[in-house]
Amino acid sequence: MRKVFALLLAVCLAVPSFAADYPAQNITGVVQWGAGGGTDSLMRPLCAIAEQSLGKSIIIQNMTGATGSIATQYVFDAPTDGYTLLMGAENPALYDILEISELTYSNFDCVYLIGDEVVGIVVGKNSPYKSLKEIVDAALKAPWTVKISTTGTGGLPWEVGAFITDITGAMFNQIPYDSDASAKTAVMNGECDFTVCKVQSGIEDWKAGDLKFLCMLSTKPVPVMPDVPLVTAEYPDFAKYLPWGPFYGIFAKKGTDPAILKTLSDAFTKAGPQESYQKVLANFNINFMGYSGEEAAKYINAWRENTVTALKNSGALD
Repeated sequence: MRKVFALLLAVCLAVPSFAADYPAQNITGVVQWGAGGGTDSLMRPLCAIAEQSLGKSIIIQNMTGATGSIATQYVFDAPTDGYTLLMGAENPALYDILEISELTYSNFDCVYLIGDEVVGIVVGKNSPYKSLKEIVDAALKAPWTVKISTTGTGGLPWEVGAFITDITGAMFNQIPYDSDASAKTAVMNGECDFTVCKVQSGIEDWKAGDLKFLCMLSTKPVPVMPDVPLVTAEYPDFAKYLPWGPFYGIFAKKGTDPAILKTLSDAFTKAGPQESYQKVLANFNINFMGYSGEEAAKYINAWRENTVTALKNSGALD
């Protein structure tokens, strides 16, 4: 028996440590959205810097469809060897609640949480509404008549609409469009009364005077739009849900060797603060976080809890 044990021990010691050799080959980064989109544009420059520490290339693969769940499932089905990473936004945090997929970010470890961004309530330049309160008052007076352009169930405007309903009791007529851009256009041309827009996707229209930001869902003013008021100025109860906005991160399937996770996390943690990447984030008006591990998990869990609470309170999940 001792000889058998000694033989098994020798064999185990002879097996190479994959974690110690990691990465021994190029890594695939699966982006949930299309090439050139917001998520893709954040991931590519970050990966280019992280490659310098890893010594291997990160090959970006865009895999669209089903609110990002196709890419999420693909990474989940891959081996837990650290060679297939999910590069995504906040959407998987709500997949189970919205019955999009059984997977959520609880099935993944966050390698690096890049940051989040501020969104605002917007109207067209010819809108009669000068504040969110005016919109809410109109909806309270005539429920379901004020139109909000959305991207469908689970989309950003749909979620924020639920927040507003929870806080104010106002009920809106939700008009679905096929993208954030078309939802924004519907407001600009007067088809709908208002929508919810990321700063990065609305700033040029705002500069041109075609779009008005009535307020920001933020705890502090947005530097590029310092005069736009915070939502809490009119509705202080919004504070319980803030900060809130789309977030972006890099994830590995749960069960990946902790040593591999550390190698990845260290590489991205070194890359994120680099001046060249901070300029990218500034151009996209992303609030830099640079979280990993428990700090990232705490943020995502709080984001999910706040969002689910608002959706339930507003009746959006009924």
